[in-house]
Amino acid sequence: MNYREQLFLKFATEGLDKLTSETQAKYQPKKGNRFNLSKITYEIGSPKINNGGIEFEVSSKIPQDELQAKEKMEKYFDKIKSIITKGKKKPDSIDMENIVWDADKDTEKKRDYVKLTYCYAFDELYDEKKIIDESEALKNAPSSKLKEIPRIPGIVTISGKLVLLSIRDSIYEEAKAIIEDFINANAQARKEFKLH
Repeated sequence: MNYREQLFLKFATEGLDKLTSETQAKYQPKKGNRFNLSKITYEIGSPKINNGGIEFEVSSKIPQDELQAKEKMEKYFDKIKSIITKGKKKPDSIDMENIVWDADKDTEKKRDYVKLTYCYAFDELYDEKKIIDESEALKNAPSSKLKEIPRIPGIVTISGKLVLLSIRDSIYEEAKAIIEDFINANAQARKEFKLH
């Protein structure tokens, strides 16, 4: 991973960390990057660099205690999948994963999750023309306006800083919309399966 990619990843992480903090404050917080809403645990995964872009996962637990039968869990997954694929931003993959959870190292619980994977090319996360226009405007702005842009070690140009801030903010906004759609999909599925 080159230095540019390291910086992109760092700022994407900041965007997802902000969203995690907000969702944990708004809903029931859980360990790590997780939160709970209406008996469903959600997790916002850490981003990574993949094929010249930023990739991250979000997942939600299938309410297997309420559904119990494997066939019903698979139908629940299919319902979530059908709702999510009708959304504006379609995931790169949708999987049903079984995660073995061992919190105390002496108990083993198997949990089925819906895992959505999203990948954004770098140029999807910032608008080059907008960055150039904002940079030009800031060059002629009062010094007080320039002080609003945070200091980023190793980045001296205004445009470089604006690109990184745009990546942070874009990942945050995209992931926030994804989580809202995911919550709505689970709410619709719970209603259809008559879960309380």
